[in-house]
Parts: sequence; C-alpha cells; structure tokens
Amino acid sequence: MGSLRFRHADAVRRDHPGLVAGALYADGVDATAEVAPRVTEYISRALDRLAVGGESGFAEVLAWRRAFARMGLRPTQYRCASESLLRRLRREGSLPRIHPVVDLCNAISAAYAIPVAALDADRIAGPLLEVRPARGDERYTAFGGGTEHPAPGEVIFADSAGRSHARRWTNRQSGHSAVGAHTRRILVVTEALHEGGQDDVPALLKTVAEELAAHWPTDPVTAVLTPTAPEFVLPGPAADGERRPG
Repeated sequence: MGSLRFRHADAVRRDHPGLVAGALYADGVDATAEVAPRVTEYISRALDRLAVGGESGFAEVLAWRRAFARMGLRPTQYRCASESLLRRLRREGSLPRIHPVVDLCNAISAAYAIPVAALDADRIAGPLLEVRPARGDERYTAFGGGTEHPAPGEVIFADSAGRSHARRWTNRQSGHSAVGAHTRRILVVTEALHEGGQDDVPALLKTVAEELAAHWPTDPVTAVLTPTAPEFVLPGPAADGERRPG
C-alpha cells in the first residue's frame, strides 16, 4: 500500500481564505486503551465554558455557521461537528463512548470548540483524499449503512475512488471510514475558520498527538496546512512490530 496525500482544493481555500487546517497521522492504535480520565478532563473544560455561555455564541462556532450559510446551508439544520458535540454536552452533560480514539478526539474537539475528524486510513482509497466541491456522482456511506450521493458543489472529503468520507464539509463523517475495532492507522483532520485559528489549530494538534502517544505505542506525525504547503502525506503502513518514527 502506497502513501496517501491529503489536501484542500484550491476552490475551497479561495472561498474560505480564513481556513486553518491541521492533519495528524498515527499507527498502532487499537480499541483497548483506557482513556476515560482524560476524556472526562476535556469534557469538563467544555462544560466550564458552556456554563458561561451557549455554544452558539462561541467565535469558533459562529465562523462555521457563517461558512455554512455562504454554502447555502441552514446553520441551525446542518451544524459543524464541534457545535453538535457541544450542543449534546449542554443538553445531556456527557458524550457517548464509541472507541478510545474517537472518544478522545470528540472530547478534545468539544474542549477547543473546533471540528476534529478521525478516519481509518486503511479505508481511504489513495493516492489522494481532497476536501473539494462534489461532482454529484460520489458515494457516501451513512452510519446506518445506506448510500447517498452528495449534491454537486457540496464540500466533501473525496478519495481517488470517488467515495465521500464526509458530507457538508465538517457536518457529517462517513460510516465507511469510521474508526472501529479493526482500525490500526488513523488520519485526524482539524479545521478552523475563526480569528485565532492559526494559534488554536496547532495547539489542538499537539494535544491530540500527546494523548495518542500517551495511550498507544505510536509517534504521531502532524502538520499545519497552508496555501504554500497545502498537502499532508501519510506514510504507508509500518511492518509488523515496527514503530513509526515521528
């Protein structure tokens, strides 16, 4: 299996010049790590912020709401992933436990109020995963198992086989590449549009990398993507027993 490249299409960067994006690769993860204490810590941070004011007033969330409106989406119907997590936290006081990697990423996303996507890297068809406007013929697998076709122009995560790994940009991930019991290699993507994202995205990436390294035998590789350095290249899978250098 060769390497996989991740990037944002020029059209996405042109239409959203405030975009700050970060990517992380890690191998050697599994479903056995005990992350509950750390998840609780990050959720507590998010709840402390929510106690001061609702998520709809957060600068991080407002920036995504404006972007969704520009894309012709109703922001209160289609929410970015971090807003959905914060909304659930405010209403229920907790988040569902799914998988240690997902639980950590969700809790960190809520703490920073910035969308974080964790994908199974081995379920993505290379050589390119690109955030781009849909053509309309891409296939999206819902978590319930059904197949959908994103509307032409909708921003999606599209791989080289024409599969969409997210719909409406940061709104909804695909069940096809969801992290599960089989997952060993992950791609984590975080994206911000608010003023201050240039500081918050690197800090969030560092947090995710530290938590992964603390709970699994992995040395995550991270990068902040820019218009002049827009691509992140994931290495191929390590040989059995080999630890990937960071």
